Amino acid sequence: MDKKSKIFVAGHRGLCGSAILRRLSSEGYLNLATRSRADLDLINREAVDEFFQKEKPEYVFLAAAKVGGILANSEHPADFIRDNLFVQTNVIDAAWRFGCKRLLFLGSSCIYPKFAEQPLKETALLTGPLEPTNEAYAIAKIAGIKMCQAYRQQYGFDVVSLMPTNLYGPGDNFDLESSHVLPALIRKFHEANLFGLPEVELWGSGNPKREFLHVDDLARAAVYVMQTSGEKLDRVAPDRILNVGTGKDIEIRELAELIQLEANNKSEIVFDRTKPDGTPRKLLDVSRIESLGWRPEISLREGIRQTYSWYLEREESTASASA
Repeated sequence: MDKKSKIFVAGHRGLCGSAILRRLSSEGYLNLATRSRADLDLINREAVDEFFQKEKPEYVFLAAAKVGGILANSEHPADFIRDNLFVQTNVIDAAWRFGCKRLLFLGSSCIYPKFAEQPLKETALLTGPLEPTNEAYAIAKIAGIKMCQAYRQQYGFDVVSLMPTNLYGPGDNFDLESSHVLPALIRKFHEANLFGLPEVELWGSGNPKREFLHVDDLARAAVYVMQTSGEKLDRVAPDRILNVGTGKDIEIRELAELIQLEANNKSEIVFDRTKPDGTPRKLLDVSRIESLGWRPEISLREGIRQTYSWYLEREESTASASA
């Protein structure tokens, strides 16, 4: 990418998209095209075509997606599969038809089979059944990966798909009905402090292990990969799929204790074992992206500290605004 290249970050107000936008700006990329959902509904094919025809972005970061935790995925599977299929189909097809030089598609580690060998290699895709609690979302993301591969095979379209592990950081979703585990824990311990709650109840057994990546590290990876030559990508990832993570995981129980410590909370942690655990373990093999020269920089403890501070500042500003 040239510093003057026209770059479209789809989903620039989301957790991933906003981090990618920050990274691009910090590296001196100034010709950035963004649209809010009110200005451009990516589910609307005609609107997407009109945008690409007018703006003709040279590079596209496809970070727009409908995302959520176990509860949201379980209760709204139709929304997750429909909305994500529409968005990625419209953007990938328009990017190819209107001359985009390279598109980077953001997938998810949930694309891999529930009981695949750990750590999860990119080659594990479609080798077994998925985790039922987020199957609809995962199938949509798999379709996006396969669409990218098909457009590359048939049309020579330059695409690359990143599979990030569990992401967190400033700008995360803290709604308990739709958030992922780490921001949900931050909110629960904060509210336990706020209301003097003796217990903090968490879903499942606390035994599943998860890997967590700060979203600013993901943004670094996305820009780094977009800058990498096609020849180098083909040597490392002929299928153009790259896992992005830390290569380290932690039990949900331990994660809760880390966040509790950061929040200076004294409540008792209680696990509701009637609720689902989800996949037992989900650790990514990150050897491909590491061989390209990328490594994460933000430790989990430091990342939790940053995210918790951001959350407190947001709560304080919200309280001040409503006072």
